[in-house]
Amino acid sequence: MNDIDAWVWWLVAAAALGIPLVVTAMPEFGMFAVGAVAAAVASGLGAGVVVQVLVFVIVSVALIAVVRPVAARHRARQPGLASGIGALKGRQAVVTERVDGSGGRIKLAGEIWSARALDTGRSFEPGEEVDVVEIDGATAVVV
Repeated sequence: MNDIDAWVWWLVAAAALGIPLVVTAMPEFGMFAVGAVAAAVASGLGAGVVVQVLVFVIVSVALIAVVRPVAARHRARQPGLASGIGALKGRQAVVTERVDGSGGRIKLAGEIWSARALDTGRSFEPGEEVDVVEIDGATAVVV
């Protein structure tokens, strides 16, 4: 196998690692693919097989060690300001018309909303405070 064949095989490996990246959405496969591209570059520059494998391992491990913690911190961060329907979940509302499993009305964020109880056997009378747990279309689901 000559040098050109080696870099081509590294690029084939990079493409093959890109497939599970797309299918499984596991970013580690992308990091391995970048390592394979780095090994292809090393091969293209005339490096031997041992150096190519070392470049692959070092680049892949370095990316996993650096990128994964950054991605985990970014993923764990909650959005600072909820808007739309997301902003209504968890809010308190006041029952204006009896709410049960089949329907009713509440005042939520200054507006009258149709509502239904999450527990179909439970009912809430006018004046009671309820918590919004979900928005289902134009209906607030409350407990």
